[in-house]
Parts: sequence; C-alpha cells; structure tokens
Amino acid sequence: MIVFDACRSKLLPACKRATSMMFPHGVFILLAVLGQISGNFGANIAGGGTATQSSTGWNGLPGRAIDGDRASVWGQGSCTHTEGQAKPWWRLDLLKTYDIDTVTITNRKDCCHERINGAEIRIGNSLSDNGNNNPKCAVISSLAAGASQTFQCNGMEGRYVNVVIPGRTEYLTLCEVEVTAIEKEDSTQYVCG
Repeated sequence: MIVFDACRSKLLPACKRATSMMFPHGVFILLAVLGQISGNFGANIAGGGTATQSSTGWNGLPGRAIDGDRASVWGQGSCTHTEGQAKPWWRLDLLKTYDIDTVTITNRKDCCHERINGAEIRIGNSLSDNGNNNPKCAVISSLAAGASQTFQCNGMEGRYVNVVIPGRTEYLTLCEVEVTAIEKEDSTQYVCG
C-alpha cells in the first residue's frame, strides 16, 4: 500500500516521528482533509543529482541540463552537447531511488532541433550499458525547436534517468531535463498531530 506522507511533504507542519504504526483511520482522515491527490509529485529534483554523458563536444558539459535554466539557444550556455557518435546518451544520477512521475525535456532552439527525434527516456536502477538497458518511459518522437515537453512515467522506480538516441550516429543536445518524483520510502512511520 502506498501512503502519501504529508509530514515529509510539509503540507502539515505539525508532524512528528513515531515508532508505532499509523492507524488506518488516520490515513482516511488525512486523505479526507487533503482531498484527492493528483499525479503531480512536486518540485523538480534533477538539480540535486549529478549528470554524465557519453562524450562532450563544444564544452557542452552534462550538468548544463540540470542547471534549472530552460535557455535553449546554444550561446546562452545552458545546453549539453555530445560528439557525433553511435548511440549518444546522457544520464542523471538522482543519488537515491525514486518513484518517477514525469520527465520534462527542453530542446535546442537555434539549431538542429530534429536531432532529438527518436530519443528514448529510460528509468531504472541498473548501469548495464550505461543505464541504457533500463525500462523505457517514453520515446521523444518529435520536439519543436526550443520547446519543452513533459513525459509521464507514472511512478517508474529508479535512481537513473537516461536519454539515449538508439540506432544511429548523432549528436545529443539537451537544454534542460526536469524530473518530478517521490523518494522511495523507508520503514519510518510518521504521525501528524
């Protein structure tokens, strides 16, 4: 059973740690107070992770995609860039395992926006093939120049978020990658009161 943790989300500030199990009626009351919970898991967590990529071209460092800036013109210094290579990839290590709700990709505006077409977003806990063998969340079939698109991953579990262009030699450029998720819970219980 998945229980929304209002204490950790800071929706209810009067929460305290407890060693006993939360009573089912407490969960019911909490849900009644909060109303139906939407699929939006919250703020962008990508900036708290570390990024790497298959190669770096034109000083397009991998961390640029998680700098919190959707600037999509190369000269603004906020986009990544690999060398032209077979199966280029970019990977975000979230440093912990999360249930990932969405991944938002911002494409380059000033040049070459079609390069990202066919890229896959993969999420999981494996580093097999640099994380590119993890389960697929989505395929970026087409993304307009300078546009941002959000892909629903519906709670896929993973520490790593990869963007990979399979099956061809290409450059991979990402101007921003944003992730919304809920950290996988430990066994700690919280009681609000």
